[in-house]
Amino acid sequence: MNKLVSASLIGGLFGLGIAVSGMINPAKVLNFFDVAGTWDPSLVFVMGGGLLVAFAGYRLVFGCRKAPVFEAAFTLPTKRAIDKE
Repeated sequence: MNKLVSASLIGGLFGLGIAVSGMINPAKVLNFFDVAGTWDPSLVFVMGGGLLVAFAGYRLVFGCRKAPVFEAAFTLPTKRAIDKE
């Protein structure tokens, strides 16, 4: 139950961020990709803000915690090699 509530709150926060940033407006997103025309660089700041929050979150979680809140341990990939295919 705690996982469901946590996932719902995090998903709601993500959706709110998308709505506030204007990324739910297709015209705004298309203008971001139209570099030669009416380019709208505001989504660069949205992506940069998301990267900063994600970086800080990873540093905080993996630096301070031994395990997640609702699990016994972190589950991270152990394979480091990239397939050549």
